[in-house]
Amino acid sequence: MRWEGQTATHVDTDALPGLEARGSVLEQWPTPGFDGVSFMEITAKSALNRVPGDGFMGGSWTINPYRGCQHACRYCFARNTHTYLDLDAGADFDSRIVVKANLVEVLRRELAGPRREVDAVQLGTNTDPYQRAEGRYRLMPGVLQALARHGASISILTKGTLLRRDLPLLASIARDVPVSVAMSIAIFDDELQQQVEPGTPTTRSRLATVSAVREAGLDCAVFATPILPGLTDTREHLERAFADIAEAGATSAIASSLHLRPGAREWYLSWLRQEHPHLIPLYGRIYGRGAYAKREYRDWLRDRIAPLLRQHRLARVLTTAGTGLAAPPPRARQLPSTSQPTPEPVPTLF
Repeated sequence: MRWEGQTATHVDTDALPGLEARGSVLEQWPTPGFDGVSFMEITAKSALNRVPGDGFMGGSWTINPYRGCQHACRYCFARNTHTYLDLDAGADFDSRIVVKANLVEVLRRELAGPRREVDAVQLGTNTDPYQRAEGRYRLMPGVLQALARHGASISILTKGTLLRRDLPLLASIARDVPVSVAMSIAIFDDELQQQVEPGTPTTRSRLATVSAVREAGLDCAVFATPILPGLTDTREHLERAFADIAEAGATSAIASSLHLRPGAREWYLSWLRQEHPHLIPLYGRIYGRGAYAKREYRDWLRDRIAPLLRQHRLARVLTTAGTGLAAPPPRARQLPSTSQPTPEPVPTLF
């Protein structure tokens, strides 16, 4: 997230660092299961964000109603954005949520003004638009309606089962503009899922949401990502994952290895040292000091996943607007042999 272009004229000297010019207001309200969460309402000047660069999302338009996320995924790549506000990338990211309270009004104004060229918008690329806060603030219906009236295609990526509230609206919008929906489901082990993603809906409820999206007449992709080395990259876990995804009726799937960017790296590895210390040397070999898994591991993982995508007829190109993402293609290269029993966590070269 880039906030430089979102300053307003009002200056609030009591605001959090970086939000002085946005008239932020701190409000605390109790929610069952989320005691201690604080919601910081801000008045943003801009709703639309243009992703710079020429990467796979370069040039895309995005909207992020919230900053920070109650889903509390230990691996979330967006964690470091909280440090820009002098908040930490760990507990603060999970419990101090920034809300663009005037988002819908600002978006309508932008779409009617100099940003009329906006033709495709992605939601859920930074933090989840259907986290629990959305149940209170109800920003998404207004956002979706504004984009539909403008004629922009809509792509949504979420872990939130609250998406089901808006399925009638999305089905109606899809008659006039392209709508793409993807559910993020990374972990198909209930105990591990609650440890790594303690604030998310269960895997079962997210699979049920995939089915609900399909019943509403919409396609639904599943992002079975990130794959966690030594934890969710076994044959047993991956076979169960893609079988469940297919049974739920998903139209396509994609999977990729974990990224350990600053903020997420420290938070995730701290948990790993406490719960699975025997895996720390493995992560050191796969990641070194970098954010991305080494190519050998990515290639090995792709070879393991590709047959499952083909088997369950999930290896289709995703049509999320502006991303060009596709399921991993088949590869002819043979994997290194391993002496480990099946299911093995990783090949012996790691």
